[in-house]
Amino acid sequence: MLSFLEDGGRLGALIRAHDWRATGFGPPEVWPQSLKTLVGVMLGSRQPMFVAWGPRQLTLYNDGYAEILGAKHPAALGQPFLEVWAEIAGDLRPIVEQAYAGQSVHMDDIRLLMQRNGYPEETHFAFSYTPIRGVGGVVEGFFCPCMETTRQVISVRALRDSEALAHQIFDSVTDHAIMVTDLVGQVTHWNEGARRIFGWTEDEMLGHSADRILTPEDRAEDRLAAERREALQAGHSPNERWHCRATGERFWATGEVTPLRDDAGTLVGFVKVLRDRTAQREAERALALSEQRLREGAEAVPGFVWTTDSTGAITYTSRRWHEYSGATPAQTLGGDWAALIHPEDKAAAATRWNVSVVEGTPYEAEFRLRRADGAYRWWLARAQPVRAEDGSIHRWIGVSSDIQEIVEARETLARSREDLEARVAERTRERDRMWRLSTDIMLVADFSARIMSVNPAWTGILGWAEDELIGADFLSLVHPDDIEATQAEVSRLAAGVTTLRFENRYRRKDGTFRWLSWTAVPDEGFIHAVGRDIQAEKEAAEALRTTEAALRQAQKMEAVGQLTGGLAHDFNNLLTGVIGSLDLMQRRIAAGRSAEAGRYVAAAIASANRAAALTHRLLAFSRRQPLAPRPVDANGLVTSMEDLLRRTIGESIRLRIHTAENLWQTLCDPHQLESALLNLSINARDAMPEGGRLCIETRNMPMRGGTAGPEGEIPPGDYIGILVSDTGTGMDAETVERAFEPFYTTKPIGQGTGLGLSMVYGFARQSGGHARIESTPGRGTTITLLLPRSEEEGAGGGGGATAPALPRPEERSEVVLVVEDEPVVRDLVVEVLSGLGYRALQAVDGPTGLSILESRARIDLLVTDVGLPGLNGRQLADAARRHRPGLRVLFMTGYAGNAEIEGSFLEPGMELITKPFDIDALAGRIRAMLA
Repeated sequence: MLSFLEDGGRLGALIRAHDWRATGFGPPEVWPQSLKTLVGVMLGSRQPMFVAWGPRQLTLYNDGYAEILGAKHPAALGQPFLEVWAEIAGDLRPIVEQAYAGQSVHMDDIRLLMQRNGYPEETHFAFSYTPIRGVGGVVEGFFCPCMETTRQVISVRALRDSEALAHQIFDSVTDHAIMVTDLVGQVTHWNEGARRIFGWTEDEMLGHSADRILTPEDRAEDRLAAERREALQAGHSPNERWHCRATGERFWATGEVTPLRDDAGTLVGFVKVLRDRTAQREAERALALSEQRLREGAEAVPGFVWTTDSTGAITYTSRRWHEYSGATPAQTLGGDWAALIHPEDKAAAATRWNVSVVEGTPYEAEFRLRRADGAYRWWLARAQPVRAEDGSIHRWIGVSSDIQEIVEARETLARSREDLEARVAERTRERDRMWRLSTDIMLVADFSARIMSVNPAWTGILGWAEDELIGADFLSLVHPDDIEATQAEVSRLAAGVTTLRFENRYRRKDGTFRWLSWTAVPDEGFIHAVGRDIQAEKEAAEALRTTEAALRQAQKMEAVGQLTGGLAHDFNNLLTGVIGSLDLMQRRIAAGRSAEAGRYVAAAIASANRAAALTHRLLAFSRRQPLAPRPVDANGLVTSMEDLLRRTIGESIRLRIHTAENLWQTLCDPHQLESALLNLSINARDAMPEGGRLCIETRNMPMRGGTAGPEGEIPPGDYIGILVSDTGTGMDAETVERAFEPFYTTKPIGQGTGLGLSMVYGFARQSGGHARIESTPGRGTTITLLLPRSEEEGAGGGGGATAPALPRPEERSEVVLVVEDEPVVRDLVVEVLSGLGYRALQAVDGPTGLSILESRARIDLLVTDVGLPGLNGRQLADAARRHRPGLRVLFMTGYAGNAEIEGSFLEPGMELITKPFDIDALAGRIRAMLA
């Protein structure tokens, strides 16, 4: 029964001997077969492996994993996995949860800070977690083979750091020229110091002979070749001579050539290191000339100056020394001048001097010296070693100064120490009072979030007593939604970054939460923080947001009221013209005066057409008008409108059109673009009652982001711009801001609907572009239409297509199905079809039309309204084409809620006409589709 434990090594024996009854596993004889199989595989492998099993994630492992556990083994056997690794549970828990969720996890490297041997150590592992499923596919545990890669990771890191350090050292040496050559003297490396000293860049030297740095004489002598031979014989070749810079200037340099060998000892080149010693050479020459001047200057120094040789024997003392001590030069030079030091200070001064001489470090000591009259005064002696070029000390230069007054001042200061300590104690008491009396929360905690100290304000603001908080985890008081941000801020503090105005919510003792604003600093391994209660500020801000939302809703309702009021006013005027004309026409016909009916018919049609135009403007403003976008040559369209525009704006206004070369094609509805340009030109005309200049310009306008538009940022992309500029009255800032609003107008009552600019703006936005206004009162206005660039190839249309002429009525064989729920419109379309000689079938809704389409009746064209009860026009067309592939369809719509852009709604063989439509236009469209 326990054969799967037989070859398990030490862990197999431990598992057999372990009391499993209290762990939830039960005895090994009753373990699930899947667990037995995995344990057998695991114990038979030398690779470290473990199994976490059951809801408690109890741990089984092999001998290899026991070595990873370190001192945690054998106590870890049968214990919950995350309790075994409690110090890294935060790193492992998400991975364990993923495995228990049924997802395999594989990592080539994870860094963990383990405490497996009683101390923290950085470790690295490669591993995979494989879920183990039981009956019904339920995950019962997971299996993990792993490999510790700590040594490899740290070794690779050390090698990388070493190489980086070597490169950094080579490149950072700027006071020494370092160059590497191959065996024949060609330069292979050239550091920054070489560039600075010689003036040649690395690119100018690499691959060239290194003899460029020599003087012409040394170059003729092939001095570098001689240095290489000497270096091979002696291991190095020191030299000191004149060299040449890139400018031809000579300078004195000392250097050395050393052979360069690879790891196998094979000679691969030479390294030459040299240093510009021109200034030092000149200085040494000047030094010899200035020795006398130095001695003269030493006599003027307060105190006295002295020098010694490398062993410390006096070689020179200034005149002041002899005046002070009474000793003659003969008694001082080479003698033991330390005999004049106070007996109590002699040993310390001598010891310090001997240490400085042996170690070559600067000397400094205070001691009392006896004057010629036998009295002692305090002196400070300082000495610096003077080194030769080889680094050895060849003498010391010292200066001694009288510090008697300074020593006396120290004694006075020492006597005041007691008073200073008293003041410090008082400051400490003041700090403690502030800690106790502050109304802000104060906190001291370590970086693991353990609270070390709190002030009484915690009780007043949050209700927690001090003994309830000390030693607790402050993250346990943080609102769950704020924990992640708080942990991130603690990490920033651990990195040395001061916290300013960090906000989070803390739980009160009664379970509610309050907003706090924190200021914190890291100091000596702890967090010192002050938290201000900002709950009232947050509540006030929330109240302000609520008020602003209510204000915005009120503004929306005001805009809706303005819109509906404007609509009611304009449509009432138009309906008055229609109804009044029809009423008068009816009266005249009834009175037998039908000859006068034509005038009223014309008036009714004119009012109806104005109502249709108003509807189109509303749809354009709301971006619901049906568009038929296609590639358009804006230059051709603008040019083709020139005659129309000139007649519209009148003779008092000069029209100028500037078209850009190589203008991109735009993607838009050309008819709507013509309407927009006509609207803008009329507005410009009305703004120049005394005449002026109207300019229409086209240009390519790529947008690369960050450009403000009427509704925020204009998306990056390519646009074409059409700029309409006038020299009229202009607009102030308030008018510019409201110009695109519906029914907003500055014209007198009866001279404008206030929908012209809103229609232009709606057309631009619905076409995927923008519109913007620039205006200065008294100087004119420029309105820019931005329309998207077309990506389609081929010549674009310059304007709208001309409807085909209405053919003469004649008998035809084609059959047209008309589906329309409005009887008047349906009868109108049928009448047009009859006039064209076509046979018409009728349906009042979508289902009725579909039953006809599914029959065997001949149907050549489907004419259907988009908005139908039961089954809309597009759904009807799709169903019809399943029975009649390729059936041509003409959609009619007065509201394009389902077809804002025709290109995204229509398929090949489908077209759309907008209500209200001209009878000739409808007839021409039907005839063209059936031709």
